[in-house]
Amino acid sequence: MSSSTTPNQTPEIFVVEECRGVLRLFNDGSILRSTEPSFIMPVEDDGSIEFADAVFDTNLNLHLRLYRPRHRLPTDPPKLPIFFYFHGGGFCIGSRTWPNFHNYCLRLAADLRAIIVSPDYRLAPEDRLPAAINDSFASILWLRSQALSPHPNPLLQDGDFSLVFISGDSAGGNIAHHLAVRFGSDLNRAELEPVSIRGYVLLMPFFGGTQRTRSEETCPPDAFLNLEINDRFWRLAMPVGSTTDDPISNPFGPGGPALREVQFGPMLVVVGGEDLLRDRAVEYAERLKEWGKPVEVINCDGQQHGFFTFQPRSEPADRLMQSIRRFMVENGGHKLD
Repeated sequence: MSSSTTPNQTPEIFVVEECRGVLRLFNDGSILRSTEPSFIMPVEDDGSIEFADAVFDTNLNLHLRLYRPRHRLPTDPPKLPIFFYFHGGGFCIGSRTWPNFHNYCLRLAADLRAIIVSPDYRLAPEDRLPAAINDSFASILWLRSQALSPHPNPLLQDGDFSLVFISGDSAGGNIAHHLAVRFGSDLNRAELEPVSIRGYVLLMPFFGGTQRTRSEETCPPDAFLNLEINDRFWRLAMPVGSTTDDPISNPFGPGGPALREVQFGPMLVVVGGEDLLRDRAVEYAERLKEWGKPVEVINCDGQQHGFFTFQPRSEPADRLMQSIRRFMVENGGHKLD
């Protein structure tokens, strides 16, 4: 009779899950996480935007980053709109400090002539969903506290708290959906006064479900977001024992809120023609539109997941930025010449 180990032998420790070289989960349950991304990207900062970090949840030590144009233009309104940007990363990786997200927020502030609020949130698997959604809700309440404060954060002093937009990229787009539902009634919107949310921008939102879509089934393995990575993110992020039909992942999953009854604010849903998540986002938008919700879909032909953060100065990213600006103007924002 033989054994592969002796009584004094240390058990072998090995990686059982890995996410983009940033997150490693080992067979003994331990986790190794890097605060830096696995890719190198220069920060494109021309000095025209000032930015600073602030704590929005002292108990959890959660931070956000504020961005504001350093110099006013003659066409700027007296008060600048406030635009939230929740980063992506499958609820497992990512940070406001990563260069791809930081660069995009610099561009948002410059091109939208807005104050950008970029919150972090707790990540899985250390903190599984709905932790990230709860943290994002807390960041909105933090903005309300700033609106009521006689001494708000200096970067918010020029902000128009009655002209707030919520956007999110990938996992952040999922967060934007949940916030739209959360504030989809007169009673819940009253909780935010004097803050008023005028619209939501879902950038290639990270939705899931147990039934495969065509864009999932046909996604090539060399795509930036492929099916293997997609499934891994959900496996690590979902509550233990849940499937991706949970309403946290699947907006139309059983046991979720009755979306037909939600008073959705104006919404812009952005999909990529080559994105694995395309079909889920299109179905989401089309079903809401069938129920009479104010939803617009923009299809970025030929684009993969998250193209606007990795190529923020590309022509497709330019067109997307113009669409976001138009959406803001149509929902109360100041027209830019």
